[in-house]
Amino acid sequence: MVKTAGTLKLALLVASCSIALNLSFVMKLYLGMGLRASSEQDNDGWTRRAAEEAEAVASTDCSGHGRAYLDGFLVHGKAACECNMCYGGHDCSEFSPDCPANADSGDPLFLEPYWREHAASSAVLVPGWHRMGYSYTGETLISEALEGQVRKLHAVVGNADTNGKFILFGAGSTQLLYAAVHALSHDKNTNTSSPVSVVAKIPYYNLFETQTDFFDSRRYDFLGDAAVWKNRSDSGFIEFVTSPNNPDDQLNQPLLKGPNVKTIHDRAYFWPHFTAIPASPPDEDLTIFSTSKLTGHAGSRVGWALIKDKGVYERMANHLLLNTIGVSRDSQLRSPKLLKVVLEDGGRGIFEFGYGKMKSRWQRLRSTVSLSNRFTLQKVPSQDCTFFQELMRESTPAYAWVKCEWEKDQDCLEVMRAANIIGRGGALFKADKRYVRLRLIRGDDDFDHLVNRLHKLISREERRG
Repeated sequence: MVKTAGTLKLALLVASCSIALNLSFVMKLYLGMGLRASSEQDNDGWTRRAAEEAEAVASTDCSGHGRAYLDGFLVHGKAACECNMCYGGHDCSEFSPDCPANADSGDPLFLEPYWREHAASSAVLVPGWHRMGYSYTGETLISEALEGQVRKLHAVVGNADTNGKFILFGAGSTQLLYAAVHALSHDKNTNTSSPVSVVAKIPYYNLFETQTDFFDSRRYDFLGDAAVWKNRSDSGFIEFVTSPNNPDDQLNQPLLKGPNVKTIHDRAYFWPHFTAIPASPPDEDLTIFSTSKLTGHAGSRVGWALIKDKGVYERMANHLLLNTIGVSRDSQLRSPKLLKVVLEDGGRGIFEFGYGKMKSRWQRLRSTVSLSNRFTLQKVPSQDCTFFQELMRESTPAYAWVKCEWEKDQDCLEVMRAANIIGRGGALFKADKRYVRLRLIRGDDDFDHLVNRLHKLISREERRG
């Protein structure tokens, strides 16, 4: 009897322990699942919360004369408007009539409305753990997705032959231009012991000279106008050839020829919204492009070089490696997304939008300038455009290269300043001071203000006459 009672107590104890253990296991399992579910909901929810935050900032009312940014100013914990030039107030609704028209600064905001129309397809949501390392898989610094989109883009547009070319990405075209000078000046095949002469046809983009002089290498010197050296073949030369040219939109060709001449083709503006695209894509040894004049995303700082020679490619790549360890991974994430949007309709959407915008602006500008004989604009021959299937298409360049024709107007930059217009004087491009460059690719507010200032300048002179 005692034995039976003891056995019963032992059984009850074991049962109790079993129940307790099972209950503990069930509770842990339940709570664990709950914690995991909560954690998974957090992981699933970060995209939603990030999107809501971005949309809230994008919907900030800036009266159509500004915009708010996720990384912008905060006022009372909310994103504040960053206003267009000449506009102010908390919602950018206050216009300053005495504000100068700034046609020197060059943010390519003329394409912003296109990207607003494609907000969903162009958006990129980046997790905090995206590409934290220095390189991609395989120790490369170049996104395969971006390289693939660039090759496809040129095939669709027809403005470059990428077959058999190496592609190298840099922080905009600016970094690549100097990397190219560095690589070409270290070419062992150049049969000269003297420093290589770097030249460009006048008028030329002043960065060519300032950047070359700034780095001050013993291997090269900037010697100015390429035309001066046309009959010299005994020295080593690097010629910058910009087409369409900045500032005058001319379709420049190399002036120098010979075994010791290397050419850097700057094609930043060679896109359908600025110029006609010919039937045969250029097949050049070294060509440089950038996204800033293609999509308008100047701040992403993405440019690329198409390079035929492996040695030149390797020297440029080494320069970029030592300089910045390549281009930002975040920029190389965003750029393929933008190019994918560009290519969805074969490029028709963005290039038709950009061409339409620039064509309208040039019509207004020519109409205004034609009211007086005081100013003239550059003339560029019309060309057939294969991309738009358009015969004898007029160019719609990013810049107006304005000449002051009156004898008294010796300095066109000062004439513009007196009219409250900020341009870039011809002397900066080594051209005559009778020229001034006006940039036409900012937003609509800026262009409208520029045309109004020009109209007032011309009307005032006509009334005096």
